[in-house]
Amino acid sequence: MSHSAVTASKRVVLGKLGKAHGIKGWLKLHSYTTPPENILQYSNLHAEINGQRQSLLVDDSRQQKAGLLIHIKGIDDPETAQGITGAEVWVEDSDLPSLEAGEYYWHELEGLSVVNEQGLLFGIVSQLLETGANDVLVVKPTQDSIDERERLIPYLRDSVIKEVDKGAGRITIDWDASYLD
Repeated sequence: MSHSAVTASKRVVLGKLGKAHGIKGWLKLHSYTTPPENILQYSNLHAEINGQRQSLLVDDSRQQKAGLLIHIKGIDDPETAQGITGAEVWVEDSDLPSLEAGEYYWHELEGLSVVNEQGLLFGIVSQLLETGANDVLVVKPTQDSIDERERLIPYLRDSVIKEVDKGAGRITIDWDASYLD
């Protein structure tokens, strides 16, 4: 049995369409990128509208106190805009810019097993949190993990994070099982 080298592309959610704004079909855009306006650098934004995948062409945008407002080509009235409120906005992972060696997008770390240097399995990365000082891995226990505890582990390369092996689906950490987090 041979495995194809081509992997299916994966959706990476970058934001969500908010309320309609004004009479010309503008929408609030809740961006999950840092800084928020980085979402506008992607030319291939998509959303699922009425069960159909749609490409979104943002033809105008402005930053306001209330956040980011966008205008999507073809949506020119508040009724149409209201119809797509709440839709998630995503790109294919293949559309993300390449990172330096040793850098990862959050979605690439989610689902990886977390093992300490003694070989103890803590669980899998369920999500990441941005705390300001550093990012934090939220590690949920699995059937095979050493205990039932959810752990918050700082994503500090070289000190706590020893190795990220996406191929093996594993993150190796310098973390004692008895640490309270």
